[in-house]
Amino acid sequence: MPHAHSNLLGEPPATLLPGDPGADDALAAGTDPAEVAAAHPTSSAAWAALAERALAGGRTIEAYAYARTGYHRGLDALRRNGWKGFGPVPWSHAPNRGFLRCVTVLAKAAEAIGEVAEQERLTELLRDCDPSLSA
Repeated sequence: MPHAHSNLLGEPPATLLPGDPGADDALAAGTDPAEVAAAHPTSSAAWAALAERALAGGRTIEAYAYARTGYHRGLDALRRNGWKGFGPVPWSHAPNRGFLRCVTVLAKAAEAIGEVAEQERLTELLRDCDPSLSA
């Protein structure tokens, strides 16, 4: 007999995004992420690289904007691949990392500008996607 708190439907299957070889290869080759984002605007990895660079350079608002763009591009891709707004999006699957990196930078930038509710929501999203992650 199942435990009283068991989810009888189970957890949804992990969402595994397809790779973007053009963007991934360009980033791996050291192409400026701005060039990659312009050539591959749906690539969350390109937006994540821009966001991380801006955050590291102390340009919090710029990082927030880049991360927000990559986050929304990632949400679009997740939905196209069957994600219903919940369930695992594992870091272990490399093509998921661009989206997860964007969520991480967005949470950090939101916290830096005092947007606490947004930071908390994004941190919870990261935990829901992959419990091994935190912002």
